Amino acid sequence: MEEELQLKKRFSELYERSESRGCYVFTDFLNLAEQDILIRSVPKYSFTFFGGYENAERKLAVFGNEEKCGYTEEPPVVCVEISPLQQKFADELTHRDFLGALMSLGIKRETLGDIIVYNNRGYLFCLSSVSRYIVENCVSIKHTTVNCKEVDSPPVESIALPDESEIVVPALRCDAVLAAVYNLSRSESKKFFLQKLVFINSACCEDPSRVLKENDIVSLRGKGRFIYCGEKLVTKKNRLRVTVRVF
Repeated sequence: MEEELQLKKRFSELYERSESRGCYVFTDFLNLAEQDILIRSVPKYSFTFFGGYENAERKLAVFGNEEKCGYTEEPPVVCVEISPLQQKFADELTHRDFLGALMSLGIKRETLGDIIVYNNRGYLFCLSSVSRYIVENCVSIKHTTVNCKEVDSPPVESIALPDESEIVVPALRCDAVLAAVYNLSRSESKKFFLQKLVFINSACCEDPSRVLKENDIVSLRGKGRFIYCGEKLVTKKNRLRVTVRVF
């Protein structure tokens, strides 16, 4: 609770600074719980989220816009490609491997955004303040020697949306869809809402009966996330066939 109060105070201060000075103010990268606190702390119209690419999970908040500030300013986010020097002899590298190697350099987690793993390469979104340090000091992951360089963006195919898949649910309630996506019972699904582990569009959802809307992004901490794409048809047993994109 104390940590949440401090975050609320911090977000309010950043909001007031942007409003009073007419300038852009950026947070560090926020996890889902921190994004939810921000949403509940200041007016929603006063900020936008930015994670470096569409559908990013970890994002920083941007206070200010061209209308209020009179100019534009890009968020201080850089994409770093981390690739084995010799793919043929490289270990199979996972998200945990990339993150572990970065954290071992003494880098704070809040300076790091999402890590996309594609073709045994890691594409890291990070604050520009730490990108040079990472490029110069991240030289190995597990037993694999790596090379780091800044790039404009990851390969398009690495951040493409997952294919749509169909599931059958008894209702469009969030707990029902969540249960179907992750092969849970309805009672198991409801527990996650009580534990405040379900987020819809970055906001914590404690209501298992909430009806999902098309393009809602649902995240279940510890499990993953998916996009609800919409209802397709009603089956002969009066159940609903819907489509989702599961990351």
